Amino acid sequence: MTLQLHQLSKQYGTTRVFSQVNLQVAQGEFVAIVGESGVGKSSLLNCMAALDTWSEGRVTWTGTDGQVTDLGALDETAQALWRRAHLGFVFQAFHVLPHLDVAQNVALPLMLLGRREPQRVDELLAAVGLQGLGQRLPAELSGGQLQRVAMARALVHRPALVLADEPTGNLDPATAATVMDVLQQQTREHGASLVLVTHSTGAAARADRVLQLRDDGLHPMAPAHSVTAM
Repeated sequence: MTLQLHQLSKQYGTTRVFSQVNLQVAQGEFVAIVGESGVGKSSLLNCMAALDTWSEGRVTWTGTDGQVTDLGALDETAQALWRRAHLGFVFQAFHVLPHLDVAQNVALPLMLLGRREPQRVDELLAAVGLQGLGQRLPAELSGGQLQRVAMARALVHRPALVLADEPTGNLDPATAATVMDVLQQQTREHGASLVLVTHSTGAAARADRVLQLRDDGLHPMAPAHSVTAM
């Protein structure tokens, strides 16, 4: 399973966000994307998920059967079905549903797939340090706890591709390290690909590849093992 971006460009009106972005993410690969604020990292991640549109280029997904899907050619319903089947997304703004409790929020991807796996939900809640909080409503949680709910929800259905937008941004250093351990362990265990947008040098240092987004595309940085944590 492979995600590929071909000469991807995006602009708002006459303002260019990014252009000439080429990227191939192989099955099981962990790619970190860094860059200055405002360069379009979150917009790029949304394009990878077909949650946002782009001005030029293509985003394609190659499945286990070798079939290539052009995500931009799908209508909104087909895009949503593709995301449901293949994608886990950790949103920077959480996007938890306020009327559902923590366990129900985490279980939502499973429910949409017609799967009932309460043991898996409990497993993820424990892994991100939220054991015993499944019955709480989002309004009763801190920002850091909501971020962990968003991560558990993204991982619960074992997606082939996980996209994470600043998943440690609302966490203290110790919790951030624990959450990154879970993110890596879960994706590695299931052979999933992981694309992480981050300002954290410590999080980026864990990746197989670190790329910097500029307005003219993605550029390789120093090997991940040579990136020093802050």
